[in-house]
Amino acid sequence: MSKINDMLAELCPNGVEFFSLNEIFDLKNGYTPSTKNPEFWTNGTINWFRMDDIRTNGRILSDSIRKVSSKAIKGGRLFEPNSLIVATSATIGEHALITVPFMCNQRFTCLTRKDAFQNRLDMKFVLYYADVLDTFCIRNTNKGGFSSVSMSAFKSFPFPVPPLDIQREIVRVLDSFTKLEAELEAELEARRMQYTYYRDQLLSHEILEKLSGIEIPIKQFGEVGTFTRGSGIQKKDFVEEGKPCIHYGQIYTRYDLATNQTISNISAEQYDKSKKAIPNDVIIAITSENFEDVCTPLVWEGDAPVAISGHSCAFHTSMSSRFVAYFMNSEGFRLQKKKVAKGTKVIEAKPADIAKATIPVPPLPVQQQVVDILDRFDALTTSLTDGLPAEIEARRQQYEHYRNKLLDFPRKEMA
Repeated sequence: MSKINDMLAELCPNGVEFFSLNEIFDLKNGYTPSTKNPEFWTNGTINWFRMDDIRTNGRILSDSIRKVSSKAIKGGRLFEPNSLIVATSATIGEHALITVPFMCNQRFTCLTRKDAFQNRLDMKFVLYYADVLDTFCIRNTNKGGFSSVSMSAFKSFPFPVPPLDIQREIVRVLDSFTKLEAELEAELEARRMQYTYYRDQLLSHEILEKLSGIEIPIKQFGEVGTFTRGSGIQKKDFVEEGKPCIHYGQIYTRYDLATNQTISNISAEQYDKSKKAIPNDVIIAITSENFEDVCTPLVWEGDAPVAISGHSCAFHTSMSSRFVAYFMNSEGFRLQKKKVAKGTKVIEAKPADIAKATIPVPPLPVQQQVVDILDRFDALTTSLTDGLPAEIEARRQQYEHYRNKLLDFPRKEMA
């Protein structure tokens, strides 16, 4: 910090120049080629980035998960390499630096440096300062049926342009933090892979029979429980205080296990009309843009029924709900999910199709034994109070503290 403060005092004693976002960058919206035209999606070689790319591969991207053909390019021109994509609709508060010519979907606005700033801005510096932009976007989101950033506010966002030497020193410092965190994340990922392998082995039919000491049946989900699809709860139905509701997106992020409070509430009138999961039901997300998220399970551990949205369903079973949830996260179930999850832009697995998937059914004491073992392993990889996850969280907080200080510039007053 002291070195950068000295550089600021020497190179810009009167403060740092700020420019509006649209003065520095050409701003263009991404788009999704029509899924009805197979020519756009067959034998694709053009990178087409979505939110899944950021979630899977981080914030510096050179290769997309999905690709489109050259026939899908509007006007025959791609977005330029070394451009930033910023989520300005739906999932607000994400960004990435793209290092290759590309396309992206309509959730993103693409920021490409104008000629006058090509030699004035380091794009790694832009990548780091975009964390500040993300916070601004979240605070300037239009409230309505579909979240979107106020583009007039977005274009006017004040962006600092300190001297390049200062930008590069800031990048060097923040890179050192992110490198350490990446090393810890890699170690944690290795532990998760070890856990995943052990979990899949433990949930295999062969191992479950050894634990049981008897032959155990393999049954369809529809034979061991019943599925109830949720109701058409919409964003307008949510209220500050009311009855508990699980929206399908919240299944991915879970609810507050400490208090059993859901993220959302709906009115008592809407709650009475809605389909519900009862305690110990497994709530399953049945639609997503991402195949991996379809059929994500969540055991409802609250003490009262909870309303569920139409993009999810409740599975009521006499089996251990936690055993069922662990199995639905296993590779054995994932292979079955491939056969029933269908769609392109939105992927859906219908409850009637999930009901035909199979699950091994050991005696209840064995199910509980497996759950106890996997709970302990799960705690080792996900707990924020012990081990590597706690160290990663501490490093992340340290990084955010220094990042916020490093990116807080004195503003030059214009004459």
